[in-house]
Amino acid sequence: MNKIALVTGGSRGLGKNMALALATKGIDVILTYNSKQEEALAVVAEIEKAGQKAAALQLNAGEVKGFDTFFENLKSVLGTHFQATHFDYLINNAGIGLGAPFAETPEENFDLLMNVHFKGVFFLTQSALPFMNDGGGIVNLSTGLTRFTMPGYSTYASMKGAIETLTRYQAKELGARGIRVNVIAPGAIETDFGGGAVRDNEQVNQHIAAATALGRVGLPDDIGGVVAFLCTDYARWVNAQRIEVSGGVNL
Repeated sequence: MNKIALVTGGSRGLGKNMALALATKGIDVILTYNSKQEEALAVVAEIEKAGQKAAALQLNAGEVKGFDTFFENLKSVLGTHFQATHFDYLINNAGIGLGAPFAETPEENFDLLMNVHFKGVFFLTQSALPFMNDGGGIVNLSTGLTRFTMPGYSTYASMKGAIETLTRYQAKELGARGIRVNVIAPGAIETDFGGGAVRDNEQVNQHIAAATALGRVGLPDDIGGVVAFLCTDYARWVNAQRIEVSGGVNL
């Protein structure tokens, strides 16, 4: 039976690329979307065209009270669509871009970023554990902004710093089940994340490219393959690691 991965926020951007890359490794995919159902179903169709099973489920990754309903739906989809009761890999990718200077950050922005990027990840993963096979893996998403700073991202980066710490604790505590937990930290990527500033603002794009050893900003294709690698036996001894995927930015 094929391995199954659950990718949150898999309808577009990095999550879409991760889902497609996982499929190239022979892994079936369940992806979540918040509001972009048509985009999610298009990704499902692309995965199925490649020969793997796929399904899409709605999820607000920052709304913990909705997780029970989500996992009931997941249980049903696992049984009817995949003839399974458990899945193997969880990729906590869903996120939002919301920036403001530290001195001007309102509490509602802080709470929203915390709910999506830390609290939601914490409790979604906790709720997923009964549905995960032993010997599987978890990939959390951080950011290069935990290593270097860029004004306007103190809240976002702080939540990702918490995710990096959580990753090590998860790896330690879930090791008895053979579940590996790693975190990847992308650099700036050309997607619609954060309003598409890296992709659409030429000045921002060139500034980041000039600060990157490989001379350009990242593309979604630079990220998905790393996640897929972490969900294979080739990475079976990689655990509790922060892997920055940034082309060597701000060295």
